[in-house]
Amino acid sequence: MDQRIINLFDEYTHAPLTRQEFLERLTRLVGSTALAATALAALEPGYAQAATVATTADDLLTETVTWPGATGTTMKGYLVQPKKKKKRGAVVVIHENRGLTPHIQDVTRRVAQAGYLALGVDALSEFGGTPANEDEGRTLIGKLDAEKTLQNYLAALTYLRQRPDCNGRTGCVGFCWGGAMANKLATHDPKLDAAVAYYGTQPKAEDVPNIKARLLLHYAGLDERVNAGIPAYEAALKAANIPYQLYVYEGVNHAFNNDTSPARYNAAAAQLAWQRTLELFKKQLS
Repeated sequence: MDQRIINLFDEYTHAPLTRQEFLERLTRLVGSTALAATALAALEPGYAQAATVATTADDLLTETVTWPGATGTTMKGYLVQPKKKKKRGAVVVIHENRGLTPHIQDVTRRVAQAGYLALGVDALSEFGGTPANEDEGRTLIGKLDAEKTLQNYLAALTYLRQRPDCNGRTGCVGFCWGGAMANKLATHDPKLDAAVAYYGTQPKAEDVPNIKARLLLHYAGLDERVNAGIPAYEAALKAANIPYQLYVYEGVNHAFNNDTSPARYNAAAAQLAWQRTLELFKKQLS
């Protein structure tokens, strides 16, 4: 797909443009409404087609859980773990800027199937939860208070550590908006053992010395918007002697891990990044 189309879609999902503005610019770019519809089908998520782990997988237990969040908010999450009972390392799965979508629930099941207690947090709990309409989800994400949201995720880590089925070791993995949150959690939770950020914007340089977790940072080579912050982040990590691994996957786009979006998904990069993610979790959480 023409990179200009993908860049326009990225602008729509992150600026954001209104849907009408996006569709008008897309139509002008490709030349007709029919071609615009074809491009849109390759860009927007197809959750059913891309599900990796079935919601009814025989080896997993799933449930909806709640815990006290910041300033009286009751937080909701999708908790998944292997059926075989034992104490396990726990992982908070942090969604993109559309909420706890079926794709992120699927990623949560993938983490659980790898042997962990996995919690997909719904950052939109205070609004009643993630809506089915993704544009509405993006709008609600923009209404969240940043500090309150951070505290809600810190509370999720506390909730996991207090569960009897957790071995006390915790990690997080986040994508896009969630990648930025993973970085924030690393700078604000000294008990965090591992933090994995996929194409997430970077934390404040002054917060970097607070990091105690092992960091794994995945970036897309074509993601100029997010990648602009890499040099300053690396400089701060090196200055503070923070152990980290950073990979830039050349020739791939932002959201390359999201297999519900055929135009941006890159199987080779996604599989390699996921392998590296599970290697870190095995080392830090087992």
